[in-house]
Amino acid sequence: GIDPIGLAARTGVEPDLAGAAALVARYAAGYPGLRCVVVDALPYHQAGGSDAEELGCAVAAGVAYLRALTDAGLDVDAAAGQLEFRYAVTADQFLGIAKLRAARRLWARVTEVSGARSAAQRQHAVTSPAMMTRRDPWVNLLRTTVACFAAGIGGADAVTVAPFDAAIGLPTAFTRRIARNTQSILLEESRLAVVIDPAGGSWYVESLTDALAHKAWAVFTELERAGGIVAALASGELAERLAGTWARRSANLATRVDAITGVSEYPNLAETPVIREPLPDEPRGGLPRVRYAAAYEEFRDRTHAPTVFLATLGPVAAHSARAGFAANLLQAGGIDTPTGSPDAFTGTSVVCLCGTDTAYAAEATEVITRLKQAGATTVLLAGPPNDAYPVDLFLYRGCDVLAALSTVWEVAR
Repeated sequence: GIDPIGLAARTGVEPDLAGAAALVARYAAGYPGLRCVVVDALPYHQAGGSDAEELGCAVAAGVAYLRALTDAGLDVDAAAGQLEFRYAVTADQFLGIAKLRAARRLWARVTEVSGARSAAQRQHAVTSPAMMTRRDPWVNLLRTTVACFAAGIGGADAVTVAPFDAAIGLPTAFTRRIARNTQSILLEESRLAVVIDPAGGSWYVESLTDALAHKAWAVFTELERAGGIVAALASGELAERLAGTWARRSANLATRVDAITGVSEYPNLAETPVIREPLPDEPRGGLPRVRYAAAYEEFRDRTHAPTVFLATLGPVAAHSARAGFAANLLQAGGIDTPTGSPDAFTGTSVVCLCGTDTAYAAEATEVITRLKQAGATTVLLAGPPNDAYPVDLFLYRGCDVLAALSTVWEVAR
């Protein structure tokens, strides 16, 4: 499990490659069956990096280890045989399958150029910590099952399935058992290990594998031009690159282009929280650790959640679509959403109109005036922006949900 580069990525500590390589060379001589080095790509995934960046960083770290090990006296075959690669797999099953297949292709190219006789890459897939949620954690069972399936189809040699409560705290015996049984059932009942490369020949998977391999190779060569992954970590260049990718991913999460079931979509405000013993503190100082649901869960973790009254226009059949949309959006931020006609409004400072475009054109201006006279200080409208309506905020598909939730939390009482 020696991984000084991974440790540097997690903590910022300067890696001692020469010392680690000397240690590995000493053990390799006496224990020829021992595999000593892990190329852990999870720090780059957990920092918000893309799959291509995760693969590119893994290849760059693998090459750095090959150089250090051969400098320590191992031949290139023995050096390559010391490495195990650890990757994250998410609930995007096709991307997970393609990632592992692309990783083997990339490493085969490295070993070919290095002169090694064996191109095999030993792979350990770990279900993504970044995709796990603290709210509605039962959905994590589905996420980890899909990720484990992708790892099996993608050809991982070993798989770790995280318990569904891993983001909350220390798992229990029950949650560990469920995690362990996930891959046991996939192996024994779904027979995932029977066919070698079952995705091979699928145009979609082959095309995705090829595209991912090319993008990852470009990341790897950029890191090499920067002096290698160790230099890129030390200079902050890699952290800056990963931060840019995380910013783009965050924008997709904020607008729910990338939806998180149970958190940003279909939240359950009445759920009973899952309580666990706290996890030990993680080392700090290196690359950041992100979770995709964290920004939404920050709202849900606040106390004294506000209330937004959904004022519906017209019959149920006319307003139900937008009322449901507005309730779903606001509840993602922990906001309660009682619903009724404008005449039933009382007691809240924020109101959201929900109806059809036709109803808005006929009634919105007059209803907004009445609501403000009744005490509403902030009026929202479920629908696309339209300057014809004197409202404070529009809620629509593709809007910045996190910004809208922040605004409502600030003005509601």
